[in-house]
Amino acid sequence: MKLAVDAMGGDYAPKQIVMGAIEAAKKYDCEIVLVGDQEQIEAELRANDAQNIKNISIHHTTQVIEMGEHPVDAIRKKKDSSLVVATRLVKSGECDGVVSAGSTGAATAAAKLLLRTIKGVDRPSIATPLPTSDGLVLLLDSGAIVDSKPRDLTEMALMGSIYSQYVYGIKNPKVGLLNVGEEETKGNKKVQTTYPMLKSMDSINFIGNVEGRDIPTGMADVVICDGFVGNIVLKFAEGLAVTLLDLIKDAIKNGGVLARLGAFLVMPALKKLGKRLDVTEYGGAPLLGVNGCCIICHGSSTAKSICSAINVANEYVKGNVVERIRDSIEKEEMLKNDSETI
Repeated sequence: MKLAVDAMGGDYAPKQIVMGAIEAAKKYDCEIVLVGDQEQIEAELRANDAQNIKNISIHHTTQVIEMGEHPVDAIRKKKDSSLVVATRLVKSGECDGVVSAGSTGAATAAAKLLLRTIKGVDRPSIATPLPTSDGLVLLLDSGAIVDSKPRDLTEMALMGSIYSQYVYGIKNPKVGLLNVGEEETKGNKKVQTTYPMLKSMDSINFIGNVEGRDIPTGMADVVICDGFVGNIVLKFAEGLAVTLLDLIKDAIKNGGVLARLGAFLVMPALKKLGKRLDVTEYGGAPLLGVNGCCIICHGSSTAKSICSAINVANEYVKGNVVERIRDSIEKEEMLKNDSETI
């Protein structure tokens, strides 16, 4: 297993990226290729006394795609950027997957242009794990397709189900369609058209519509929605988690001696809660539907997040997710129809 890591992508690159790679190299059975400016990467490796770790190597590049650049233009103009080269290493077969905390748009564009989409998949989607009361729920799309069609939503359902099964080990994952009500007739034209399509698919365990409040309860293992809606849900969840933890800290700080004593007694439980709500625990989000493993991380990813994302890539490749999606798309009769009609 060899994974290409975009060492120059993200708000805290290359320091946090390299530190995360070092941690992952010690924990997981894989080789890591740090792609980016060799001088800066070597400096970070020396700073962490990790220049001699055998399963870390460097692939030098001279360019970096900045967050504000137009994704497609940047991909075409900066062919020696860390993101493009890392993705190209997957295309050539030199690496099994790519991990990047750089621009989500650029990472998506690079994967689509270089790796191409799986035959039968119109547009790839980002699958983001979110914590629930008893595990995880996979939300997709969370930002790749902001104007999805019903066919896109059915593809998401199939791909999300496969990923949940073979990476998270959930047998027969429950798939829900995000809507404003449980009834089949609720929602806009897009979701009303999608509902019977999902219902007719034998390859997924479709449980019907789910509402926003159902996401954190674990009612469904996979929740399908338009990327515009999904990204808002994701950002709201991230903000709410941070706010809740801040409110708990303020209540303890301003609650007097008894509050602080109580907090001391429940501290182990609070730490577990904090860990469950910490997005860095879940690493990156896979871009499902492309011919290769592409893991997209948050721009503000820390070393902990990068380490987790590398593990996600590791499990993705081990689970043969690309091959399983390809096989399932070929077998799903409903998705063989003319995409323009659905």
